[in-house]
Amino acid sequence: MDVFEKARILGNSGKYDSCGPKACQVDVEKGIGGIYHAKAEHKTCRIFKTLMTNTCSFDCKYCSNSAGCKKKPATFKQEELAKFFNYLNHKLDIDGLFLSSGVPGDPDIMTEKMISTVRLVRNKYNFRGYVHFKVLPGTSYELVKQAAEFSNRMSVNIEAPNSSVLSEFSSTKDFKNDILKRQKWISQLGLGSGQATQMIINHMSTDKDVLKMMNWEYGELKLKRMYFSAFRPVKGTPFENEKAESHTRESHLYNVDFLVRRYNYKFKEFNEVLNDDMLPREDPKLALAKLTFDGPVDINEASYDELIRIPGIGPRTAQRILAGEKIRKYEDLHKLGGWVERAKPFIEVDGKRQTNLIEF
Repeated sequence: MDVFEKARILGNSGKYDSCGPKACQVDVEKGIGGIYHAKAEHKTCRIFKTLMTNTCSFDCKYCSNSAGCKKKPATFKQEELAKFFNYLNHKLDIDGLFLSSGVPGDPDIMTEKMISTVRLVRNKYNFRGYVHFKVLPGTSYELVKQAAEFSNRMSVNIEAPNSSVLSEFSSTKDFKNDILKRQKWISQLGLGSGQATQMIINHMSTDKDVLKMMNWEYGELKLKRMYFSAFRPVKGTPFENEKAESHTRESHLYNVDFLVRRYNYKFKEFNEVLNDDMLPREDPKLALAKLTFDGPVDINEASYDELIRIPGIGPRTAQRILAGEKIRKYEDLHKLGGWVERAKPFIEVDGKRQTNLIEF
């Protein structure tokens, strides 16, 4: 099997690690898979995301790479993958490497091969760009520490919001020992881009479960990003007949995540809008705004905390208003970056208001 075929198979096998709600695969060259857009701060990077191997001894019931699932096996050798990534970097202007793997046995054996690959990428091929290293569940502390020397960001997928849900997904992973303990180690290593994780969203967990775990991860582990993956049944897996999860639910969890990370909302605020432990079927910020405001606020007299809770107004627009940019008409808000139609029902401008929602 040539390297391009391996890249196609292993790039496709690695697609389930999310790069965010709007991630999309980019067809940069026929026959090459695993190249994705990933947004980093204010720019979009192109990342080669791949597995070292798609052979795995874990029995995750949703995963096409898990033990017992039929697949065309493929495995990169260390030098082979490092050389291929160097080709992508120079010929196709790839910005970074996202390296994960199936676990065909002892996770330390595969992790050593992954570290060897990244060491070649760094030292032999002099790549100084972004490397995301996926820590395999059960990896030893010493190898996690070694991997950190070559990585910008690391992650372990928690997959579920608690141990009971994870036990429904897999009988071979221990939530506290295989996953949370490794996350704790990573949090202590001082990585420049910190650590991330990913959770599968399906009917086995509620949004309250998810929010509780998010709150703990951000608070205790100083997590940089939480990614979500709405469950999709994969043919040939034990969960192939399970119902797919709504992308709307995934989107609303990303909304909450963004409000917490960028707007300084508190997780406990969202408990107020939960119904049967689930977020409402609308933008969480809008749902909270309806509860927060008794009536429209004078946009020129509002505090920062009030402004960022108005739909259509973010931190940058709020800061511009507080810096003295007076809003005399709706067009002024638009010029400052506000989303006027979302904000209108919640604000007064020059003593005037326009209500487009049912009175809140």
